[in-house]
Amino acid sequence: MLLEPASVVAEAWAHVERIGGRARWQPERLLVTGAGPIGLLAALLGRQRGLETHVLDRVTSGPKPRLVEALGATHHSGAIEEVGLVDVLFACTGAASLVLRATRATRANGIVCLTGVSSGGRTIPVDAGALNRDLVLENNLVFGSVNANRSHYEAAARALASADPDWLDRLIMRRVPLERSAEALEPRPDDVKTVLTFIGE
Repeated sequence: MLLEPASVVAEAWAHVERIGGRARWQPERLLVTGAGPIGLLAALLGRQRGLETHVLDRVTSGPKPRLVEALGATHHSGAIEEVGLVDVLFACTGAASLVLRATRATRANGIVCLTGVSSGGRTIPVDAGALNRDLVLENNLVFGSVNANRSHYEAAARALASADPDWLDRLIMRRVPLERSAEALEPRPDDVKTVLTFIGE
C-alpha cells in the first residue's frame, strides 16, 4: 500500500539526482511542502540521503508534525520564506500560489520537483520576466513527476525496506473494510493515508 506512492517519490529523486549531475552539485538542504503520503515519503528518502530536511504543512499539531520529527526532520507551518533557501524542493501540495513561491526558495543550482496536481481555474499574476531571469541566471530547474517504471518500484522497495517499520505503520491512519469503502473517501483532520482492507484483520 506504500509501494506505489513511494515509487512516485523514488522516480522524482532519480530525476533530481540526474539533473543535479549536470553541474558540480552537493545538495545539503531539502524542503518538502505538504505532509501527506507523498510529502512524508519524499522527506523519508531525503533523510536517507543525509539531507537536512524541512517539511512545510498547514497543520500545527497531530500526527503529521510528529511523523516529521520522528524522521529527524523539522516541521514548519508558517510561510515558505521562513525556512530559508534550500537545494532541493519537493512541492507536494498542488497549491498554485505555493508552487510559484517555491521557484524562489532555492539556492543557485536548485531543483524544484512538482508532484502535487493543481486544480486549475485560479489566476495568479506572475512576473514571467523575473521568473525567467531567476531560473536562467541561478541555473535552477523546475520539473514535474508522477508516474514510475519498474526500476522506480525497485528503488522504492529498497527505501521502504531500510525505513523504520514502526514509522511506516504510523502513516496508515485508518484501515476501512471494503463494505464501508465510502468512509475511506471522507477526509478527517488527522488523516495521512487511509487504506481499504479486503479480509478481516
